[in-house]
Amino acid sequence: MPHVVINHGVEDVERWLKGKAERAAQISKFGSHVTDHVAMDGSKTVAVTADIDDLAALQAALASPPQDLQDAMQRHGVIPPLTFHIEK
Repeated sequence: MPHVVINHGVEDVERWLKGKAERAAQISKFGSHVTDHVAMDGSKTVAVTADIDDLAALQAALASPPQDLQDAMQRHGVIPPLTFHIEK
């Protein structure tokens, strides 16, 4: 099970953090141990880490997000692009 890091910008870090439970539920469809991270420098860059069971399904969902995921990303103030890193 690969450990993945997803980085992206947000409109407002506090707003993004308030969506933690919803975000974890969305990402948990593909894996476990979903954890949020914020930049120590106070910038509006954030990251989510997770252990992903089905990497191809996650990539497909984020490449062409279903409406519920698009809506969640908009509510949380996600600013594309999303950058993926995988543990090697």
